[in-house]
Order: sequence, then structure tokens, then C-alpha cells
Amino acid sequence: LFYKNQHFFEMILDEIDKYLIERKFSVFLYLLRGDSENWFKLVHFILTLFFLSLYKRCNTDIIVKTDKSARIFTLDTGRLFPETYQLIDKTNMTYGINLEVFFPNYEAVQQMVKEEGINLFYNSIESRHRCCQVRKLEPLKRAMQGLDVWICGLRKQQSVTRKDMQVVEWDDIHNLIKVNPLINWSEEDVEQYVKKHHVPYNKLQDKGYPSIGCQPCTRAIKPGEDIRAGRW
Repeated sequence: LFYKNQHFFEMILDEIDKYLIERKFSVFLYLLRGDSENWFKLVHFILTLFFLSLYKRCNTDIIVKTDKSARIFTLDTGRLFPETYQLIDKTNMTYGINLEVFFPNYEAVQQMVKEEGINLFYNSIESRHRCCQVRKLEPLKRAMQGLDVWICGLRKQQSVTRKDMQVVEWDDIHNLIKVNPLINWSEEDVEQYVKKHHVPYNKLQDKGYPSIGCQPCTRAIKPGEDIRAGRW
């Protein structure tokens, strides 16, 4: 199965090599070099993937078809769309895997709701940021503990803030290497891959939701709007 996707991983390997050489991480570079199959066996112990969007679903499909033992996780903020929960179930059934799901700390959620109400994100930008911190960022940080590499599905086309992102870069927030194998893929590339390989996806994306997060903070976009316009 690995060799069906060999070009995909060879590309990532070459980019990681460039990144490590530039920063003189010679010991880590030595560990990673060698044949690509051994490199992937090393990396699959330390990779993780946040997979809910259509783009990240391509990563999920490629990785799972290569090695089912790769660690893949997602976050349940407690405010997701029903279609998102359906996607989690369908992914597990389609690939015969069991995705790790990380939840917010219930005590922090209870305290937040007690102080600001169940729908605090409508009150102010500060309250919105607090909700994201409790429901998304804290569990994400917990999921990242002990990892050296994070593979995710970011693309340059998604936002002007991502236009300078590279295939391999350093994540200052989580202090690990972030790999963006789909960074140069277009929206059409992603859609073609999903159709060709029958990849499960969130049905909201057929209803004008190109970017999906928590239900209260996500809306369908209008024709001509930026694909991130429906997200707070």
C-alpha cells in the first residue's frame, strides 16, 4: 500500500530534508533518511491529523490506505453539526479504524457557561475567544502532547494568511514540525480526489459550507464570497 502513494511521501520527505538541513538538525535528519518506507514507519508513530474539512479528508484517505495504525484524531467541541458527527462514524466504518476524539475539559466548560451563558460567543469578541480557547485550543494542545510532527490539510488557496505557508514548517505554538502536504492543491484538485477515491465527506459541503467548524459559528457562503467567509 505504501508504494501506491510513494510520490506523496517522497515529496514530504524531500521537504522535511530541506527544512532540517537549513536548521542543521543533523541527528534527526540522519534518523529520517534511508528508504522512504522506513521513514514512514518512523513518522507514523509521531504523526497526528485533524481531519474534519474536505481537504484534510484527502490526507486521511491517503494515510489510512498506507498504514491503518497511523494515529488520527479529531476534536469534539460539543457544538458541532449533526453532519459532522455522522462523518466521524462514516469514516470509522469506511476505513475500519477508530478515530481518537478529544473533548473539552468539562469543568472549564461548566465554569464558562456559569459565568457567561451557554451562547456566550454572541456577546463579544472576547467571549468568543474564550469559548474557542476552552472548547478547541485546550483539547488540541492536549492532543499534541508528546508529538514531533503534525500532518494537516492546510492549503494556500484557503486564505491570504496562508499564502506564504510551506510544505514543511515549524509550528511555534505547539513546538513541533508541521507538514502541509496539500498546501499547493487547488479546490478542484481536492474535489477530484474525493470523487475519484470515494472519500467520505461532510454533506454540508454540498449545501454551500466549504469550511465547517462549530455550528453556531459557521454559515453557508454566498456566491463569490471567500471560502472562509462563513467562519467567525
